[in-house]
Amino acid sequence: MFIMVFVLYLQRIQNSKPMKKLLLPFLLLCFVLLSPVASNAQIQEGIETVKEIKSLFPKKNKETKKEEPKKEEQEEKAEESAATPQDKPAQPAKPSFASYSKYDFIPGEKVFFYEDFSQDNIGDFPAIWNTNKSGEIVTTNVAPGNWFKLGADGMYVLEKGLPMPENFTMEYDVIPTVKEGTDGPAAYDMTLLMTNQEGFFPQMYVPGEGGIALWFDVTNRHSFNTYYQGSYVISGDYSEGKGFLKVNEVNHIAIWVQKSRFRLYMHGEKIFDLPKAFDASLVLNQIRFLTQAGSEPMITNIRFADAGADMRSKLLTEGKLVTHGIYFDSGSDKIKPESYGTLKSIAKVLTDNPTVKVKIVGHTDSDGNDANNLDLSKRRGAAVKASLTKDFSIDAARMESDGKGKTEPISPNTTPEGKANNRRVEFLKL
Repeated sequence: MFIMVFVLYLQRIQNSKPMKKLLLPFLLLCFVLLSPVASNAQIQEGIETVKEIKSLFPKKNKETKKEEPKKEEQEEKAEESAATPQDKPAQPAKPSFASYSKYDFIPGEKVFFYEDFSQDNIGDFPAIWNTNKSGEIVTTNVAPGNWFKLGADGMYVLEKGLPMPENFTMEYDVIPTVKEGTDGPAAYDMTLLMTNQEGFFPQMYVPGEGGIALWFDVTNRHSFNTYYQGSYVISGDYSEGKGFLKVNEVNHIAIWVQKSRFRLYMHGEKIFDLPKAFDASLVLNQIRFLTQAGSEPMITNIRFADAGADMRSKLLTEGKLVTHGIYFDSGSDKIKPESYGTLKSIAKVLTDNPTVKVKIVGHTDSDGNDANNLDLSKRRGAAVKASLTKDFSIDAARMESDGKGKTEPISPNTTPEGKANNRRVEFLKL
């Protein structure tokens, strides 16, 4: 009886003395075993009571016990949480395919210049460019690949120029940034021009014999100035916020030149459409980037392509259409929204000719594993078929898809331009 009273007393202690909970079973057992009047039955009763008391304290599962983070991990998390937007910029939301529904830009089909700076080393100035300031090849966590970071308040041109046909398209990606320790603005000027000097290095705002200078800003406006023989011809600006550059994000710029006509596209919108931008005698042969004080834009994926012939008519007349205007991210089968204009024009051919059936074949360059390239090309062909069905209501029964990987190049895989031409989608009339 004494033992039972003692047990009840200890149970009361456990409710008010948390620090003694772990000692309770041990003390009780000792009391029972050492008691001189304890019988075997009492001892057994005491042991059973101890078991009951221990059941009040569930044993922790060591496998599910959460370990405390190590000191290094705690410091790393603290650094991440304290990172500024410039140190760790938020990943921008990618534009949806539907947002490009008014995008009528169609890239040229034959690439004659392509620059992604993949052949230049990180930290070096790119081999085929020249400047009066400085610049270097960098990588960024905003987007993959190599980027040419232009120095503030400088001019950058191609060392040997770039002859351009009368009908061509130009595209490039730019990430506007502000030089550390300055307040910007993150603005720059891009000029397409004509010059008669090899290795030409412009020192004037309107260099060469003529051209068009474009001003890109992130806050208030984009503008253009066309000029000829040192005099301005026409000028204008765009001041709607939707078309502004987005700082610390990838902005895709697209330009379409057809003889004297000039069109500029950004963010799925047509920003400028100038029917008489150029003098008929101009033969453009140089590109220049001009940065402002405090501005350090990064550029890559500069693509010039011949836009002379209507390649889409070849599907009907020759039974084969080769297009370089359907874009994917590297290693991905997801179609980029900039492809909308090309897909829309192909869909129109199929809609206007309802009896035509096609096979859609994806092709890659030679970079990477052969098996992976083959699989990727097949998935890209299937993605194009799916988009034509879903986004443009083309009957899936009229289309087949396939992929050839790198096995059927149309250009040598030894230059950036050759690789760009080999990354393509073909439509074969069945």
